[in-house]
Amino acid sequence: MLNRRTVLATGAIATVPLATPFGALAQGRKDAVVLAMTLEPPGLDPTAGAASAIAEIVQYNIFETLTKINADGSVSPLLAESWEVSPDLKTYTFKLRRGVTFQNGEPFNAAAVKFSYDRAGGEKSTNKDKRTFANLTTQVVDDYTVVVLNKDIDPDLLFILGQATSIIVEPKSAEGNATKPVGTGPYQLNAWNKGSSVVLAAWSGFRAPATIKIKRATFRFISDPAAQVAALLAGDVDAFPRVTPRSVAQFKSNPRFQVVVSGSRAKTILAINNAKKPLDDVRVRRAIAAAVDRKAVIEGAADGYGAPIGSHYVPGAFGYVDTTGVNPYDVEKAKKLLAEAGVKTPLELTVTLPPTPYARQGGEVIAAQLAKIGITAKLQNVEWAQWLSGTYGNKNYDLTIISHVEPFDLGNFAKPDYYWGYNSPKFNEIFNQIKNAARPADRSRLLGDAQRLIAQDAVHAFLYQNQWITVANKNLKGLWKDMPVFVNDISALSWA
Repeated sequence: MLNRRTVLATGAIATVPLATPFGALAQGRKDAVVLAMTLEPPGLDPTAGAASAIAEIVQYNIFETLTKINADGSVSPLLAESWEVSPDLKTYTFKLRRGVTFQNGEPFNAAAVKFSYDRAGGEKSTNKDKRTFANLTTQVVDDYTVVVLNKDIDPDLLFILGQATSIIVEPKSAEGNATKPVGTGPYQLNAWNKGSSVVLAAWSGFRAPATIKIKRATFRFISDPAAQVAALLAGDVDAFPRVTPRSVAQFKSNPRFQVVVSGSRAKTILAINNAKKPLDDVRVRRAIAAAVDRKAVIEGAADGYGAPIGSHYVPGAFGYVDTTGVNPYDVEKAKKLLAEAGVKTPLELTVTLPPTPYARQGGEVIAAQLAKIGITAKLQNVEWAQWLSGTYGNKNYDLTIISHVEPFDLGNFAKPDYYWGYNSPKFNEIFNQIKNAARPADRSRLLGDAQRLIAQDAVHAFLYQNQWITVANKNLKGLWKDMPVFVNDISALSWA
């Protein structure tokens, strides 16, 4: 088992009651569980979309990966029984688990691994980690041995191969996974009631059925904070991972519940469209960053559950440096920067807000702060599907508030076509050196350089590192204490 620096997680969408009495489900059978999420996923194929809500339902439940990321951030075998890494850290030889089948009866083997990785890095891929897989060459040695060659040195590859973007898919059914997912995991899709819930049922063909205590799992989508609290208090929901922090105090004092505060690698940011005028001027972006009082945002958007950050990296991560002093809160400096940039105030900018409570609550705080330097922030509330298509997909926005939850996503700043439009040859050079640094000391130094550069370039107004709250029935066991990735591992759950 590989130890690694821990951490991560976040939530996902919607609400509408089903005809099913959720209270009866939640409090009845002890082989069933009802979980809640803030956002509803746009589909159920984590290789086809960037929404973390997808993995919250399917990863390790329907789909599996060669390696498994555990709650403490360590990596252990899953579909791979073991592996060897070459001295140059570029060749990985995996021995695969035998006797595994996909849920449509097709065999799991080395050919399926090669198909999955080649597809993830292929020309038509929409996988958000496409660049990682494009650097991999997968070779089939025999049915249960596969060799993965990496162009770069990546100490985190075994961790990455346990993430949702690295799922092993069955070739014949792969294109239909968004609505009819087929994996090797212990659960199958039973029903998807759009706008309301997803139901998973234990798969009778799973290789180790005796290890699965929960036979039915319902995921409800509840975005409204008041409705989240009401559902928990009514017993309609057994657990709400990454619940909105409001009203946590009442659950801490209620003997019916357990409250778990988890560490995180998530970065909540006021993302700036670097490709739009006048936001393409670094002085304007620095003015926006200087206008934001991070501590006030943490109180208003996250009810105090967070730590200020000055770059796209968080305390506790390998190579972290404190950059909060690069663009400190300074209203007068912000005004001067706008004047230097020739910006006439009032400057009107639209702040696009997805339905997550931290975004909607944070938007109000930040709009009031920007008003002090002559920026009129027009708050635009959108649904999650609109954010994914319009903001993330079509880059149609000025500013937006969003949490990026992936542990290793500095590479997004090396993608000029990424939704925030940042293009820096200097950053690209540093990131290329990071990918090929074999010595941890060199890698740490270069990671610090990367953090300082994107802070100095004020790519965004970096806000805070999230802490995630799980509120659950006190008798539900197996909940993750920390969250290095966004999953709800149903096979780990049981009732006391």
